Amino acid sequence: MSTFRELLARTKSEIREVDTATADELRRRPGTVVLDVREPDEVEQGAIPGSMHIVRGNLEAQIENRLPDRSTPIVVHCAGGVRSAFAAKVLAELGYGDVVSMDGGFNKWKDEGRDWITPQTLSPAQRNRYQRHLLLPEVGEAGQIRLLESKVLLLGAGGLGSPAALYLAAAGVGTIGIIDMDVVDESNLQRQILHNIDRVGERKVDSAKKTLTLLNPDVNVVTYDVRLGADNILDIIAGYDVIVDGADNFPSRYLLNDASVKLGIPVVHGSIFRFEGQVTVFDPHAGPTYRDLLPQPPPAEFAPSCAEAGVLGVLPGIIGSIQAIEAIKLLLGLGDSLRGRILAFDSLEMSFREFKVRVDPDNEVTYANRDRIGIAELDGLCMPHVAGH
Repeated sequence: MSTFRELLARTKSEIREVDTATADELRRRPGTVVLDVREPDEVEQGAIPGSMHIVRGNLEAQIENRLPDRSTPIVVHCAGGVRSAFAAKVLAELGYGDVVSMDGGFNKWKDEGRDWITPQTLSPAQRNRYQRHLLLPEVGEAGQIRLLESKVLLLGAGGLGSPAALYLAAAGVGTIGIIDMDVVDESNLQRQILHNIDRVGERKVDSAKKTLTLLNPDVNVVTYDVRLGADNILDIIAGYDVIVDGADNFPSRYLLNDASVKLGIPVVHGSIFRFEGQVTVFDPHAGPTYRDLLPQPPPAEFAPSCAEAGVLGVLPGIIGSIQAIEAIKLLLGLGDSLRGRILAFDSLEMSFREFKVRVDPDNEVTYANRDRIGIAELDGLCMPHVAGH
């Protein structure tokens, strides 16, 4: 029976091994991935900047999802060079053709004074809370940390804002801002699940903060109990990564559009009416925005509110949840967002339809023109004001 040393020697003879200096040179080449196969508690003590972390015991199960391109150059390392040697052999057996193991591992790398960082890591309680996310290769610990560092602003704590806020908080989005200047009314409880009968008469933002904080104490809930207007919108939305639009009136939507375009912040838009709803993403950097869809507000008689026309109470739960998914996808860079597409849902037919939205060449409220966009409310219609036009 082979001893461990014999097995290690044979493994090293079958792989490519490089010293730390060569590994440092290789990692700087475009497209090269530094793969750290140490345990989480080891990584907490220090890591090579930009490295990908997959525990050696999970390598076979996760590598193909994390690195589907088998031609990717990989520098794999552990603490001392033993686990990385066996990992390099496994990678070669899986078809990865450009893999090297770093002799001496991270311990030698650190002793030589090479570049390293103390990475942000999840606490044991967070690992337990978010374990279903951590099992997803597309999210993992790095993605969960990114969520915890992210900031999402919700326009409204009502029908759409309620499910969106609950799922974003549960997912661990670190900062959730909520704008709403209304109070909880019994008529809200048919659909606005952030609130309850004991909160009737309370400010909606206060009620929302109580609910979200009890759901996930990791989340910092920032409240704005104000009317959103041209005088404050830029100050409020600045610094947020994504805005979830649950507004129920056209003036707010146009005001939000112009401000978000000016600052380059993507908006996940949702709307509901009776038994139907729709979701899309307006990204100033990549795709059409709200003014490409509707250059001007329609007459009031063609746009009744839910208070006038009614809404099925479950409907905003579906639309708001889709908004939360789209927000998380934007934060993590996952999948295909609804940029340039409207997803329309009919609850009576139980059907989804998709419609394309194209950029309007006559629309002057664009990110390219951001320095010329002025935020103004004109006659309650929030028509655009572009300096020089």
